[in-house]
Amino acid sequence: MKIAFFDTKPYDLTYFEPMGKDVGIEFLFYETKLNERTVELARGCDGVCAFVNDTVNAAVIDALYSMDIHVLAMRCAGFNNVDVRHAEGKVHILRVPAYSPYAVAEHAMALLLTSIRRIHKAYIRTRDYNFSLNNMVGFDLHGKTVGIVGTGKIGRVFADICRGFGMHILAYDKYPTEMEGVTYTTMETLLRESDIISLHCPLTEETRHLISYDSLPLLKKGVVIINTSRGGLIHAEALLDGIKSRRIGAACLDVYEEEGDIFHEDNSGHILDDDTLARLISMPNVIVTSHQAFLTTDALCNIAETTTANLVSFEATGASENEVLISHI
Repeated sequence: MKIAFFDTKPYDLTYFEPMGKDVGIEFLFYETKLNERTVELARGCDGVCAFVNDTVNAAVIDALYSMDIHVLAMRCAGFNNVDVRHAEGKVHILRVPAYSPYAVAEHAMALLLTSIRRIHKAYIRTRDYNFSLNNMVGFDLHGKTVGIVGTGKIGRVFADICRGFGMHILAYDKYPTEMEGVTYTTMETLLRESDIISLHCPLTEETRHLISYDSLPLLKKGVVIINTSRGGLIHAEALLDGIKSRRIGAACLDVYEEEGDIFHEDNSGHILDDDTLARLISMPNVIVTSHQAFLTTDALCNIAETTTANLVSFEATGASENEVLISHI
């Protein structure tokens, strides 16, 4: 198979190139993202491989279909950037449902600990030989209440980590899973009672803007918000207002609502056009990482293995156990 590989980063080459050779897949690596303007690069290929910030809308799907390309392999779990309904009967959408829940859950906890114990500030201070403890007071996690929204694989691992810290765990999910030490409750109760809220659910029309202007008044004053899932779960301007009003005590973000043209790119020599993101980054109680929660050697290896296996299975049988179906949305 010949596969057009979009939004390529150096680490993609490390894992995908050798695995592709092992199974007879030739990847054509493109640094550009997939969208209506770049889809023509896939002409002559048997399939396409895309990532979280590629655009796979109706126009892209129609273009692929017109080129006789019938498979799109997403090298991630989420598919909110894909028009799955429009793809039905035209392009098969494959994904990686579970590359490493530990990578994402551990990053969420790393962000939380960094924020509440001021580790990022201490790092900067001590590099200047400033060993003052002024404005460095944090708080214990032991005994605090954490609200976990979404208890799939990642949410369950995060709950296990929180249990190890001696935290009280509330959870909300449409499809509860029985877990030791976890109390399922309503979304409203979770918002009202949690000292920390961590989002681990997919982005759908139902979950879009879970944290919004409507939910701000429900939040416990000083709550810490963590999002390592999808940026659209949080209304960015509402989050900013919540921080400015002191309703939200801190935010730990690995994703952002309008990250598509910003994250995974070096913008250090440019003026950031997104005023909301610039203001969030400027806040002393906000930590932003660049959608990197997945970025471990274990996860990257699993992503490459599953993606190539999906493509091999599709080539052999016209199907894959990891195909995204309408019933998934």
